[in-house]
Amino acid sequence: MNAISPPSPQPISDDDVHVALDLASAQVRRNLPTFTYAAQNHSSIGNVYPPVANDQWTAGFWPGEIWLAFEHTGDKVFQYAAQIQVQSFLHRIENRIETDHHDMGFLYSPSCIAAWKLVGDEDGRKAALLAADQLIERFQPVGQFIQAWGRRDNPNEYRYIIDCLLNLPLLYWASAETGDVKYRDIALIHARTTLAHSVRPDNSTYHTFYMDPVTGEPVRGVTKQGYADDSFWARGQAWGIAGMAFSYRYEPLPQYRDTFERLLSFYLERLPMDLVPYWDLIFTQGSHEPRDSSSASIVACGLLEMADLVGGEDADRYRDLARRMMKSLVEHYAVSDPSLSNGLVLHGTYSKKTPHNTCRGEGVDECVSWGDYYYMEALTRLSRRWASYW
Repeated sequence: MNAISPPSPQPISDDDVHVALDLASAQVRRNLPTFTYAAQNHSSIGNVYPPVANDQWTAGFWPGEIWLAFEHTGDKVFQYAAQIQVQSFLHRIENRIETDHHDMGFLYSPSCIAAWKLVGDEDGRKAALLAADQLIERFQPVGQFIQAWGRRDNPNEYRYIIDCLLNLPLLYWASAETGDVKYRDIALIHARTTLAHSVRPDNSTYHTFYMDPVTGEPVRGVTKQGYADDSFWARGQAWGIAGMAFSYRYEPLPQYRDTFERLLSFYLERLPMDLVPYWDLIFTQGSHEPRDSSSASIVACGLLEMADLVGGEDADRYRDLARRMMKSLVEHYAVSDPSLSNGLVLHGTYSKKTPHNTCRGEGVDECVSWGDYYYMEALTRLSRRWASYW
């Protein structure tokens, strides 16, 4: 493995991790009156999340925060609120409310698998298994991938995105839970397809990759949310880093670990001094572009995941990097005044519109729900040996 130069922030201490988790859990508690019977919008508006219906791809992250707060505090009020959320998620999957896409893992792992693992919630288990069934419906045998969005018979939507690596743990869990290998087999196939096509020769990643619906051959990589097709969308790179770590847990191929290291090196080389990236890695130190704090938390979780798997000096290096990233987030990005924001981490970017991408443009320089969740997850991983929801 190549050595990585020490970054600027000092590692976060165990005491500071505990304090940060206390503050995050207190913020989650303050949010319960608004979001126990509602979902949290994907991103804040003026740093304040509005309540919305449970119909977005991001809705699972808020109940994940509740479960993390429950684990940290042991307070039953969090359990009760999270189990109320489970009922909403069961209703959603049983009635197929905005579920015709690949983000079942993001929705059901931190909400319903967590409920089953932590308190034996049978409805959580039922909902997560239904979500796994829905996810494998999107598998395309021609091309060997799980289609991200759109009708499955639409050749213009014949594509997957790198984010889906984080949806695959739902399928691994479903196979372990049911004894049916079909879920795991599809997850393994999709991970290998991603490994084969989504990493560029320079170790950056494509956000979106199109496959030929007739031959199954790779067609082209593009972006929907990065600056341009040939730029380096920060969160896509972060999903790739974390996704390779999770893939290595379930199938310890040397290629996954090597790719993890190569993606990580590319990411680190393009970070500003505080280790929190701009929303696209084409922008570097001194840019006036928005940051994406959520990418830093995702990468920290990926580092801590891989550290648990490999041991030795590499594990020490990964944990040290994660601690430095979290020190920066805790000191300079975390919400310090709850009267100004009901989120946990400022300066996230959902999607910034440019002349070169196809996104709507929203949630720029705001709190973002997955950023808040992965921030808490990274802190939790640093606080103890954590039993993952993934």
